[in-house]
Amino acid sequence: MTITLPPDYSPSKDRDFMSPQMQEYFRQKLLLWRSELVDESNETLQSLQEGGIVEPDIADRASIETERSLELRTRDRARKLIAKIDSALQRIDEGSYGYCDETMEPIGISRLEARPIATLSIEAQERHERMERTHRDD
Repeated sequence: MTITLPPDYSPSKDRDFMSPQMQEYFRQKLLLWRSELVDESNETLQSLQEGGIVEPDIADRASIETERSLELRTRDRARKLIAKIDSALQRIDEGSYGYCDETMEPIGISRLEARPIATLSIEAQERHERMERTHRDD
């Protein structure tokens, strides 16, 4: 079943939570984000493959190495983010997207708009962060 969204569609609290249209909205949002990350990653790989460092100046060479290292760390974060996006897409297919992993309550549209890969409601996320701070201080 293909769902076509009107161009001006945006999820709202007035509509049924995670209706087929809302699921399709978030699916498209996640797919676009994933595509952008993959494109950026491919550009990085291409630039890294274009050749070695031929800068004769040691400071320039060190600067280029630092930039490459930073770019590789950024790509690693993007790779992990793509895995989270894939997980969110799978949750859409399974029908569990948009619901808190801990409480099974709706996460909330504004939170999903800001962080479409969220798996916890704001309350559950805050609880997790408090627990982490408490255990980190030990």
